[in-house]
Amino acid sequence: MSQEQPERPQAEKDPIKYGDVFVVSGELASQPIAPKDAALMQAKENQTLGQAQKGGPASIMQSAATVNVREGEVGREEFSDVAREQGVSVFEGKVDGQRVITESVGRDVVGQFVVPEIPMETPGTALERDAITIGEALEATGVAGACDKPVDESDAAAIQAAEMRATGKNETESGGLGARAQSAATHNTRTVPQSNKTTLSDVLTDARVKLQADKVVTREDAEGVIGAELRNKLDMKTTPGGVAASMAAAATLNQNSQVS
Repeated sequence: MSQEQPERPQAEKDPIKYGDVFVVSGELASQPIAPKDAALMQAKENQTLGQAQKGGPASIMQSAATVNVREGEVGREEFSDVAREQGVSVFEGKVDGQRVITESVGRDVVGQFVVPEIPMETPGTALERDAITIGEALEATGVAGACDKPVDESDAAAIQAAEMRATGKNETESGGLGARAQSAATHNTRTVPQSNKTTLSDVLTDARVKLQADKVVTREDAEGVIGAELRNKLDMKTTPGGVAASMAAAATLNQNSQVS
C-alpha cells in the first residue's frame, strides 16, 4: 500500500497594501488595506462630497479591502495601524478658484482631485443656449495650462469618457477623439524625446469638430470624466488645467449661469 503524499501547503498570498495601489511611502506603504479604513474614507467622502467619488480613493480602498477579507488576510472589523492611530481625512480647498479635494490616510495623501462646485441636489441639466459644451471644455484644455502636457493613459481615459458623455454611447467612436487620444498615449510611451510626443493641444484642438455629437456639460458629465482620469493615475491626482479640471470648471460655470 502506497503511502499518501502530504498535501503541499498553498503559497501564501500577500495582502494588498497601500503601497500597491497608491503612491505612498513609509509605514503606510507596508500596511494592508483594511475594511474599516475603506468604510471610514467612504464616510468622509460622503460627508464632504455628498457621495463617494467614482474611481476615487474610497472606491479603490473598498475593492482592495474586499479582496483582503476574502483571502483571509484581514478581518472584517479591522483597521490598519495608521488609520486607527492617525485617522483618515477628506479636506476641501480652493486652488485657482476651483474646488479641490485632498484625501489622506494618516499623513500620506492618497488622492487629490477637482470637483464641480455644484450642490448634489441641483438638477444635472443646464438648458441655457450659451452654456459650455463638452467639446468647448475639451478645446479649453487644449489651450489651457496643461496644453503642452504629453498625452498619457489618464488623459486618454478622461477624453474617452468625455466623448462617450457627448455622444451618449457606451463605447468610443472608431477614429474619433477618444481613439486619437488613446493612439497618442500609446505613441508617447514609445517616444523618448519630449519634443516628439503628442500633447493635449495636438489632440484637443478643434475638439468640437472631431466629436460626432456634443452636449452641455453637467455635474454628472464632469464626475464621470474625473473618475476616469483618477482611475488611470498612479498618484490619484487630477492634472491641474487638464481634462477633468476643465470639465469641472465648465459644469460649475453652467450651473452658476443657470441660477443667476
